[in-house]
Amino acid sequence: MKPTEPKRLYQSVADQILLLIRQSEIQAGERLPPERELALKLGVSRPSLREALIALEIGGQVEIRMGSGVYVRDGSADNIGVMGALGDSPSELMQARAAIEGSVVVLAAARMTAATLDRLRRTIDRMRRLAAAGKTPVEADRQFHMLIAEAAGNSVLSRFVGELFDSRHDPIAAAMRGHTESAHTWTAAAQEHEDVLRALQASDPIAAQTAMRAHLRASEERWISGALKQDTN
Repeated sequence: MKPTEPKRLYQSVADQILLLIRQSEIQAGERLPPERELALKLGVSRPSLREALIALEIGGQVEIRMGSGVYVRDGSADNIGVMGALGDSPSELMQARAAIEGSVVVLAAARMTAATLDRLRRTIDRMRRLAAAGKTPVEADRQFHMLIAEAAGNSVLSRFVGELFDSRHDPIAAAMRGHTESAHTWTAAAQEHEDVLRALQASDPIAAQTAMRAHLRASEERWISGALKQDTN
């Protein structure tokens, strides 16, 4: 028999939200309490709450209206416990990337070549051009991280970096990105890549690690904090 997949935290929080809808008799079309109040009521962190609400939006139980709030959709309270996994927690994925890529870039700093530095420069330039044109530079972003992973000289770590990066295409991560990504956020990411590159050019592994971890923490913050642009009073 195939082992049962453990329930993610956002799934448990989503079930709590649906139970609250049922117990509070919140009707379809009515607005859920503001984010801060809802997090306190459920006793969960705001990042976990945001992931749960995005999961419920994917499942059709709620509607997120930017600048307004989260509204109940018809039949929401009848779906407690039926949500399937939509991928790993985006915040946990970004924390894992920071841990792994922060170590990988230290290894890469000792093996960096002029040719790899030049390729890294070109990926940053391409990211900026695509962002300025209103296009998504995700492939250039991936190439930047993979070039560093490959330079580290460890195929297992390189595979981990690629797999974690590609988790951005999981349903919950993709939905969160849909709420947050813009030319502005991609431009910020390109500048953070620039900071990593500058440290690698200086052959400074500690500065490279600091810059990489700062970049991935900032990416997590953009994903999570920007996922619900609503009234959070």
